[in-house]
Amino acid sequence: MSNETQVHTAAQKKPWLTRLFGFDPSKMKVSTEIMAGITTFLAMSYILAVNPSILSATGMDKNALFTTTALSAIVATLVMAIYAKLPFALAPGMGLNAFFCYTVCLGMGYPWQFALTAVLIEGVIFVILTMTNVRTAIVNAIPLSMRKAIGAGIGLFIALIGLKSGGVVVSDPSTLVNLGDITGGAGLLSVIGLVISGILVVLNVPGALLIGIIVTAVIGIPMGITQFHGVVDTPPSISSIFCQLDLDPHQIFSLDMLVVVFTFLFVDMFDTIGTVVGVATKAGMVDKDGNPVRMNQAFMADAIGTVTGAILGTSTVTTYVESASGVAQGGRSGLTAFSVVCCFVLALFFAPVFTAIPGSAICPALVIVGLFMLSPVKDIPLDDYSESIPAYLTIILMPMTYSISNGIMIGLISYVILNLCTSKHKKISVFMAILSLLFILKYIFL
Repeated sequence: MSNETQVHTAAQKKPWLTRLFGFDPSKMKVSTEIMAGITTFLAMSYILAVNPSILSATGMDKNALFTTTALSAIVATLVMAIYAKLPFALAPGMGLNAFFCYTVCLGMGYPWQFALTAVLIEGVIFVILTMTNVRTAIVNAIPLSMRKAIGAGIGLFIALIGLKSGGVVVSDPSTLVNLGDITGGAGLLSVIGLVISGILVVLNVPGALLIGIIVTAVIGIPMGITQFHGVVDTPPSISSIFCQLDLDPHQIFSLDMLVVVFTFLFVDMFDTIGTVVGVATKAGMVDKDGNPVRMNQAFMADAIGTVTGAILGTSTVTTYVESASGVAQGGRSGLTAFSVVCCFVLALFFAPVFTAIPGSAICPALVIVGLFMLSPVKDIPLDDYSESIPAYLTIILMPMTYSISNGIMIGLISYVILNLCTSKHKKISVFMAILSLLFILKYIFL
């Protein structure tokens, strides 16, 4: 092939990637985007094991749930890649699946078909709110200091997730949490992984987090922690849970349905807002006003993913905070998200391989990404207590309550109350005041 032909071919590829994924060849590398996608996938791949385990307690088929979890992630993340052109990945959300199972089904006594219907209604409402830009208006109402705090709070939150999954942090009835056994087993492997990943990051090795995950998983084989149970398997059928909705009008228009839909909507909205704002801010993917770029498109991907997930047979689909691990590796376009899609497709057929990666191998990546996301703290005006106190509450309550949305809601409530009570009401918009009132009512009545 002549040099002229090669140049012409390269010129054709660049516009194609740019049009499809928002890939900028002058600032981005294909290899970096792909590696970032693989890193994100590995960081969030636990959902393929955890989601079926949780939702199967409702009576849903566990094998079908595995396939549905992957398919819902594929559809939603593909929309994020092509429509929003952002490096974020989506899948059924943690916390939301627990609410689906333990509150709606096991607590309130409703069948899982009722819960799926609530998820579908929530998703449709999300689509409407996104089309009318209401979700964007909500994000714009969040003060800049709070947006910086959201990123830092998410960093601590995902670090806690990593340490917990790696056995470094364990529950304790006396002190709530405690240090796990780091002299052997999963805890020791997590520590080894942290050392390896830390060294690679300090040396600025490309793909440090991904390399750290792989090396740690390999080390876990002789330790008996990483265990393989086959290589290839056919994806299980989803026929038993596909499109199994409860369309009885008496159920759809009941008070319980209203409460369940509102709770799904509320938690998902602010988990997604927190994740998108926090990760986008850390990546520098914001406009001159500090708002995430193509934010409305990102929200639409979340809304479409939720509707699709309900039809396929799973709980609410949301943007994953683990996307920060891929962003930390340099992912900046939809090509990163598309790489995650490809990984989920492969996972459908190589489930025994990817599920062999233990939490101890994922732990180091999440902990180090948590460090990366702390940097916005330096931009918070700590000497202005009307800004720093709400920001501080936002940061600490995310890991301490194991909830991104709790941190955001209590942070905003405190921001409004402090500034109202100190004659700084001009900083508070009508929209912020309404949001805070809704948050207060949520804690009182729900």
